[in-house]
Amino acid sequence: MRSKLLLSFFLVSITYIHAQEKGDPKLTEIWSPVPKVVMPGKTPADPPSDAIILFNGKDVSAWQSKKGKPFNWKVEDSAITVVPFAEDTEYSAEEKQKNTVQGIQTKQGFGNCQLHIEWKTPAEIKGDGQSRGNSGVLLMGRYELQILDSYNNPTYSNGQSGSIYKQHMPMVNVCRPPGEWQSYDIIFTAPQFYEDSTLKSAARMTVFQNGVLIQNNAELWGSMQYIGIPKYEKHAAKEPLLLQDHRNPVKFRNIWIREL
Repeated sequence: MRSKLLLSFFLVSITYIHAQEKGDPKLTEIWSPVPKVVMPGKTPADPPSDAIILFNGKDVSAWQSKKGKPFNWKVEDSAITVVPFAEDTEYSAEEKQKNTVQGIQTKQGFGNCQLHIEWKTPAEIKGDGQSRGNSGVLLMGRYELQILDSYNNPTYSNGQSGSIYKQHMPMVNVCRPPGEWQSYDIIFTAPQFYEDSTLKSAARMTVFQNGVLIQNNAELWGSMQYIGIPKYEKHAAKEPLLLQDHRNPVKFRNIWIREL
């Protein structure tokens, strides 16, 4: 019986393929809509024509502190450098003692996006593990892709550079030595929520570090949590991008984003 069914399926498939070959090819052609023309950059690191430039080496007008004010990170040599939180006069001593994510964030909010960002940890090695070249890129201010000097620097795998912090370790470690520029190219799909605030679809992230795939459409468990299990809380469809200040003078340059 099974052999007859397989034979029947095979004969039907052959008949269908033959009919398609003899049919009108125009039946499977789509002429409208036509994809928008976007001019690519000269290299993969250069922004395409539809990108929003977040930092071009000089202009920081796209950024502000988490309090919505100007910030004191340094802009020099076409890069922006973290000024450690402990040295930031904008915050009180009480605020500095709180275990909250600090940094600078974009004035504009983003949801689904393609993000390119280049970063460099200090050439002079100080500390080890999580205290060495620590920073992060937080999509929507809460979904963290870790930045760390993970070149010959052991730490927990889901906290090393390229990890979706405390959720997914990177597929491989492709970190360059400290003091060398590195890049992230990120495809981010924002989560969606029902009206009652329950999760409709989880956030997802694909990441290339230095041109190598390290996160492949990874499904996020929720917002970044240093202690405890990540969870989702309903938020706006678009939220600011945040660069983390983890008290290390990490540098950033060539930051651009495409809304998807």
